[in-house]
Amino acid sequence: MPARVSISRRELAMLHAVAAGRAETTGSREPDLFIDGLACCDQSAARHLAHAGLVRATGPATAAQRVPAELTTPGRVLIATLASSPTGSPPRATAQR
Repeated sequence: MPARVSISRRELAMLHAVAAGRAETTGSREPDLFIDGLACCDQSAARHLAHAGLVRATGPATAAQRVPAELTTPGRVLIATLASSPTGSPPRATAQR
């Protein structure tokens, strides 16, 4: 049975930035996320998205190297599911891993 992942509205906004091609990530075990070239203000949320399997680097990178970030299949499913919901963004969204 897949695990459920709870995300906040901030994390949802970060997923939208990744989907729009505006994000980069580092190759470290605790990846940092950069949006529009700036370090994300909530790196805990960025790491949560990476560890939940919603976001990943597009290719290999060193710990300090930035590479484009992309949504994983579960990340794309979550965005699509929320886009088709009546409100577009429930207070707490869940995704299956």
